[in-house]
Amino acid sequence: MRNKKSFRITALISVLMIVTALILAGCNSGNSTIQASTTPTTSTTDTAADRSENTSVTAAEEAVGGTESGGETDTAISAGAAYTGGLMNASDLFTERDLVQTPDLTEAVIYTVSDGEDIHITAEGVYVLNGKAADVTVYVEADDQAKVQIVLDGVTIENADFPCIYVKQADKVYVTTAAESTLSVTGSFIADGDTNTDAVIFSKDDLVLNGASVLNISSTDNGVVSKDDLKITGGTYNITASSKAFEANDSIRIYDGVFSLKAGTDCFHAENDEDDTLGYIYICGGEFNLESGDDAVHGESVVQIDGGTFNISAGEGIEGTYIQINDGTINITSWDDGINAAQKSDSYRATLEINGGSIKVSVTNGDTDCIDVNGDLYIKGGTVNVTGSSVFDCDGAVEFTGGTVIVNGSEVDTIPYSMGGGGMGNMGGFMGGGGMGRPRMG
Repeated sequence: MRNKKSFRITALISVLMIVTALILAGCNSGNSTIQASTTPTTSTTDTAADRSENTSVTAAEEAVGGTESGGETDTAISAGAAYTGGLMNASDLFTERDLVQTPDLTEAVIYTVSDGEDIHITAEGVYVLNGKAADVTVYVEADDQAKVQIVLDGVTIENADFPCIYVKQADKVYVTTAAESTLSVTGSFIADGDTNTDAVIFSKDDLVLNGASVLNISSTDNGVVSKDDLKITGGTYNITASSKAFEANDSIRIYDGVFSLKAGTDCFHAENDEDDTLGYIYICGGEFNLESGDDAVHGESVVQIDGGTFNISAGEGIEGTYIQINDGTINITSWDDGINAAQKSDSYRATLEINGGSIKVSVTNGDTDCIDVNGDLYIKGGTVNVTGSSVFDCDGAVEFTGGTVIVNGSEVDTIPYSMGGGGMGNMGGFMGGGGMGRPRMG
């Protein structure tokens, strides 16, 4: 597995000073309009043997060492996250190409899908899909350094038991939506040997979803799965999935997009069984309407939210080991815990840190908490508005040093909390005051 970036806050001040002409000014920059105007042709054979993009090297790219194959910078661009004091910054997590919503179709190969005819992509390049068909899988099996872009230009694929897009090997695959497209699997998924191919879009390698149009996904299991990193930087996603809407092993990183998700289990789930420093979720923009049977947002290690608008109805709204909320508007209605900082990873201390944003949580009566922290709670800014019979449950340090807290309609100046699901823990005051203000970086 390729080396992954850690959560260290990288000093890229020199790059930030150099970049004056990058494609965006902040985390929530608007998307460009996609125009996939090439004339469709019918093909089922890959003819892009050695195609690469002709992207110029910017001053910023020169400062950090040039470009990768396919015109992608070899480190992250300066994205200007909404909050720069977080565990992670957008500037470290997205490349320039990740954020480009308009595909370059100059040398694209065009496929019109046909019933029962699979498409095999074996080389780096840009590939456009259109038409309507059943029982079609687009296979990507290219060199492990290849960057492949699949452009969905008004395509509809309905399969019975196998992914519509299956990435077996590549360095990174972009799925870019240029015109409203629909992908669905209607029956029970079958495996590919030892690989449990259980999603409508299934990738063994890095996957980026972007574009300026709509992607509809319906699945009897998962919607989108990446066994590596999953990034979403633009587009509109309407997903109904019996299990998870989006799942990744190493990380889920969201820069922008519109999401209407209905999931039987989790809407966003990141977890790595082999390295518990991974399995993290970072969000710095987007609009989210999430309905889930379990967790709306679940990052096994870290969940960081720097922006976005969230309307959540779920068993639990947000769950992770270290949860940091720096900005955004978050409305959660849950029948279990609204926000749960649980000890899922041994590499970090269970912590909820709120530095900004507007957070509103309401829970049903019963053994539920608006905010449940198995470790330390820090409220340093923003507005936290909680409604329920049990509002704060915290087992470690509790510090309230800034912002506004409203409990069942009344503003408070100390945090009323219980311990361990009911034990009294300095109700109305602070407990301890020590503890870790940042996770231990495994």
